Amino acid sequence: MRGLTAGLTSTWLVVVLALLSPTGCEDRSYREIGAQINTLTKPGGGPPAEAIAQLARIGRRTLPQIETALHTASPRGKSNLIMALDAIGDPEAAAIVQHFAVYDASAEVRTACEELLQRWAAAGDRRASPARQALARVREKRAKGEGPE
Repeated sequence: MRGLTAGLTSTWLVVVLALLSPTGCEDRSYREIGAQINTLTKPGGGPPAEAIAQLARIGRRTLPQIETALHTASPRGKSNLIMALDAIGDPEAAAIVQHFAVYDASAEVRTACEELLQRWAAAGDRRASPARQALARVREKRAKGEGPE
């Protein structure tokens, strides 16, 4: 019995170590997404076209990091991030764009967000319905006096 217990203990130890060790399959996209967002938001970040294209290639996994960056970016950085959301084209981004269409301090950013939602609503693809719903919420919130004046 003692040999069986020792064998099970060493087996569990191997399993635990395997789970805790770094693997070759580690997802490094978080860092890549962050680097591209920095290009779009930091002064001297360079031309946005390649960063936007890279974020579009990565797709919907970029949305949480872009949403976070939108809260602290400059108006220029926010405009770049909105262009990235447009290039990504994921319907889930409509909720993010809706928020900034109502609450962003910059009228330019609010307008860019609303224009993006209008384009998506008119597109007639999978983005249309979420964009129409987002536009309705934007109008509703503004009618209630929400957002900057």
